[in-house]
Amino acid sequence: MTIQPRFEPTGLFDIRYAAFLETVAHLRQRLHRYCSRMTGSALDGEDVMQETLFEIYRKIEMIDDPGALRSWLFRTAHNRCIDFLRNQQTRRRAEANFAVDEIVLPVEPVGQGADRAIERLVIHLPPKERACILLKDVFDHSLEEIADLVGSTAGGVKAALSRGRAKLAALPEQPAVRQEPSPDPELSKLLNRYIELFNRRDWDGVRALTSADAQLRVSDCFRGHLSESIYFVEYERGKANWQMTIGAVDDEIVLLVLHRDEAGWKPAYPVRIEATNGIINRISDYYACPWLLRAARTVVVASPN
Repeated sequence: MTIQPRFEPTGLFDIRYAAFLETVAHLRQRLHRYCSRMTGSALDGEDVMQETLFEIYRKIEMIDDPGALRSWLFRTAHNRCIDFLRNQQTRRRAEANFAVDEIVLPVEPVGQGADRAIERLVIHLPPKERACILLKDVFDHSLEEIADLVGSTAGGVKAALSRGRAKLAALPEQPAVRQEPSPDPELSKLLNRYIELFNRRDWDGVRALTSADAQLRVSDCFRGHLSESIYFVEYERGKANWQMTIGAVDDEIVLLVLHRDEAGWKPAYPVRIEATNGIINRISDYYACPWLLRAARTVVVASPN
C-alpha cells in the first residue's frame, strides 16, 4: 500500500492520516515480525499485515485518539492472523511438493538470541499461547495490553503463558529431521519455464503462461489484473541488474529475484506464483518489502544460471 503524505495536516482527516502514516512507519517491521511468527511464514505475515493496513486505513475517520493506533493495529493484525490460522487447513500449496537442489542458508542475525529462538519455536503452539508468548517474551507487552489484544483477561494471559512456556520447554533440543518433499514435475516445469522466459525478458512468453484474468499483487503498490499493470515494464527498466531463480522462504517454494553487486548475485525479495492446471492465475511480488527475507526463518536459494 503506497501512501505518501504530500501536505501539512490541517483538517481532521489530514491529522488522522498523518498519525496513521507516522505510526505505520515506526511499527511496520515490528508488526510484520509478529504476523510472520503467528502465521509461520514471512510471506503470509506480509499478506496479513497488508490486509491489516488496508482495513485500518479504510476506517481512518474513526481514529479519535492517535495514541490508540498502535493497539488498534496490533489487535487487527492479531485477529487477521487468527482467521488465517483457522483457514490454514484448507490451504493446499502444490509448491510443497517441489524440491530445491542447491541451497545457501542465510547467516543467523546477530543480537537476537533468545528472542530468535522463541520465534522459531512458537509455531508449535496453539494460536492463543503463541500470541501470548510472542507479545510478552518477544515484544515485551504488559499482561493488560496482551489481554486487550487477544480478547482475554490478565489471568487468562498468565495461564496461556504458563502453558506455552511449559510446552516450549518440553520440545526436543534438536529439531526433527525434515523429510525432503517429492518433486512435482508439472510445477517444476512451469516454474523453470517462467524463470527462463523472465530472465530473457520475453514478456509475451511469460504472459502466455498466465490465464486471461490472472491477478497481480505487488505489495505496497498494486492489486488488480495483470493485464492492467505495467509490471513487466518496471522489470525491463532494471536492465541487467536482476535475475530470477527458484528458491524457498519458510519452506514455501517461491521465485527469488537476485540483485547483483560487487560481491555477485544476492537474494533481494521473493515472488509467489500460484497456478491451476498448469496455468498461472496469481502473481504476488514483494519487491517493496526489503525486510521480508530478513524476517524469514529460512531462505533457500538455488544457484542462478
